[in-house]
Amino acid sequence: MKRILLSLLIISFTPHLIYAQVGFGDAQLFNDNWEFVLNESPTLPPSTAEWKKVDVPHDWSIEGTPSRDLASCTGYLPGGIGWYRKTFTVSDSKPKHYIYFEGVYNRSEVYLNGHLLGKRPNGYVSFMYDLTPYLKAGTNELSVRVDHSRYADSRWYTGSGIYRNVWFISAKETHLAQWGVSYEAKNVTAKSTNIHVSVEVEKGNRNLKDLSVKASLIDAQGKNVNSKLSTFNSQLSTLNFQLSISNPHLYTLHVDLLADGKVIDQTDTRVGIRSLQFDPNHGFALNGEWMKVKGVCIHHDAGVLGAAVPREVWQRRFLSLKEMGVNAIRMSHNMQAPDVYDLADEMGFLIMDEGSDEWEYPKRKWLKGWNQGTPGYDGTYDFFEEWIDRDIADMVRRDRNHPSVFLWSVGNEVDYPNDPYSHPILDGDNAGINQPMYGGYKKDAPRAERIGTIAKRLATIIRNIDPSRPVTGAMAGVVMSNQTEYPEAVDICGYNYTENRYVEDHKAYPKRIIYGSETSTNLAAWKAVRDNPHIFGHFVWTGYEYLGESGAWPSRGLGTGLIDFAGFLKPRGHFFASLWRTDPVAYIGTQAIRGGNNQWGGNNRGNRNGRVNLSTDAWDNWNYQNGQTIRVLCYTNQPYAHLLLNGREVGEKKERDDNTGIIYWDVPYEVGTLRVEGLDKSGQAITHYEIRTHGEAKSISALEIINSKSSNCKCLHLLINIVDAQGIRVLDYRKDVKCEVISGGKLLGLENANNSDMSAPKQNHKNANRGQLLAYILRTNPSAPAKVRITAEGLDPIEVNI
Repeated sequence: MKRILLSLLIISFTPHLIYAQVGFGDAQLFNDNWEFVLNESPTLPPSTAEWKKVDVPHDWSIEGTPSRDLASCTGYLPGGIGWYRKTFTVSDSKPKHYIYFEGVYNRSEVYLNGHLLGKRPNGYVSFMYDLTPYLKAGTNELSVRVDHSRYADSRWYTGSGIYRNVWFISAKETHLAQWGVSYEAKNVTAKSTNIHVSVEVEKGNRNLKDLSVKASLIDAQGKNVNSKLSTFNSQLSTLNFQLSISNPHLYTLHVDLLADGKVIDQTDTRVGIRSLQFDPNHGFALNGEWMKVKGVCIHHDAGVLGAAVPREVWQRRFLSLKEMGVNAIRMSHNMQAPDVYDLADEMGFLIMDEGSDEWEYPKRKWLKGWNQGTPGYDGTYDFFEEWIDRDIADMVRRDRNHPSVFLWSVGNEVDYPNDPYSHPILDGDNAGINQPMYGGYKKDAPRAERIGTIAKRLATIIRNIDPSRPVTGAMAGVVMSNQTEYPEAVDICGYNYTENRYVEDHKAYPKRIIYGSETSTNLAAWKAVRDNPHIFGHFVWTGYEYLGESGAWPSRGLGTGLIDFAGFLKPRGHFFASLWRTDPVAYIGTQAIRGGNNQWGGNNRGNRNGRVNLSTDAWDNWNYQNGQTIRVLCYTNQPYAHLLLNGREVGEKKERDDNTGIIYWDVPYEVGTLRVEGLDKSGQAITHYEIRTHGEAKSISALEIINSKSSNCKCLHLLINIVDAQGIRVLDYRKDVKCEVISGGKLLGLENANNSDMSAPKQNHKNANRGQLLAYILRTNPSAPAKVRITAEGLDPIEVNI
């Protein structure tokens, strides 16, 4: 029986500390006072009026206007070639200086004073260059060329530019190496743990016999509970040693690099211990407790913000995931911003970190709508062979100290049948393959056996760097991959949309550990996890709405999210909360099923062939025509529910149907308050949800929905509602709303969560959607309030001090 038992360090980071990312030197954010120009020149363009001042993170694609002539895979937004430049002087006396980019999309070239420092084609990896050889006294100029001219190079929106943080790092000549400190916990018990520490040093001219490392574990009271001093010999630049602790609680691991007994570099990390266990029959255990992974897949954009997403936006989105009962996140299909991993550590999510979506051949990219028309074939495949080993290694080295990471993925859907690889198994209806869906075996296509070869190569790279976590892959064509070495190359097999093979493949491959690496937003996908002990969990596509993979114009994205572009749970998000949360929850949405018009987002579909339509996309609206028959759908995790209208029961107590996950009633509409109550086994009401009839729009309401009192909070969230005389949101208000920041900040974006709104993302006015918009405001002075003016068609304007 194949069983994987691992121990993993828990590390809690202080937000925004660069040592958690790079691990050496003194670092300063290098985000302010850049200049930018869209220009295809192969050399730095001269100064003209076209250059504009920007701060990074910066995504120039989201500043464009969607066009039906652009590619649907990008959300109909443009790419291009852009240049960034920044002048600076060096004031500190340290001999070494570096520039560290968290991510630049893509095909970047970085220059200092005209000297090429390096190229990095991958747009998601973090990378660093040594500035020292080309620095000069006085003013220096750093410039970056970003080539996203092949803008439809991904199946989803990527953004363009320096869209993550930049850091300037100063260090001694000899210092701790980039991502050079790592940890592994072994022999974990309730009473003791051995922590294996590895420290790598970047050599200078100093003789290594003078170098030593001191590592100390400090408890929560500041007491040193264990220390070790180790000395480098002249041949080695890496030290490996062990620290033991008797009580596995939270600690700070302090590492000093010493030369001649004096500290020349150091780093701190909060440390704790947990264990991971994977088993082909029992699934997954965290700290010895068997559990189900309730995961979602995410992309890296945030609607109108594009790919330049502030930390506070991720924080609020993660809170929405918590609201749904999510405990795991899949980084699809690439490395994400360091802030995302820090928040996952702090908020208690498990992370599946993923390396790529495309290998040595291009995948189809849809240009006129998802799965419509003739695809394009631009991509990242052209630099795969040269860079993938380093890209995968850098992913693991950068992220290995995050306790949230519990799986490394070599790639996503690289085995999708005939896109591009093929195999004779695709001919006919072999082993359950639906031949017409894939078009049969294509003799001229690359052979699928290559997938296994590449997977073995990438898995070996990962294991050589981090043996403490298993390697996986998200397989879209499991039947085809079963004919290759791919399933054996990884430790755990992810199945994309192949729940029908969970039981069959468990019997055929009893040592294989299986989970759903990507699944639909339906009950059947979850029940395939819930009801099969050997399936440890799944990742639903998707957690949030995302840009790209769009349908035919007008469409910003695919529309399958559980959470909308503005970060609010959609009805299907509430449905999954009823499946995943353990505390009592209830929700009601409505549909008109007999006559009338439902213009507030419900479905007008009734019965088909005698079958009752029970949608998981029913919005919480209560505005219809008097006497109209309305279907009320309840999503709850309680065994029973009943329905009250204006205080009287109109929907009798009903039992939750496990076949649908839904309770429903058909009731005549009446103005007022509709309330569902979730009932426990004894019939006691222990949770409820209410919806109310709204009147005509009377005023604008604005509410700050993220705590801005902290001086670290840079991005404010202002929720704008159009309300009636009773303060109820007016769901049919869809007129233009304008948001102007008068002082204290600037508007980053105005989000209405409408997937079909193809207006320019960065404009300061949008049509309301269901009577609501969300304003993202970047404040310029954390200690001063921001003043905002909001106007809406037909209503009195308001001014808000945040």
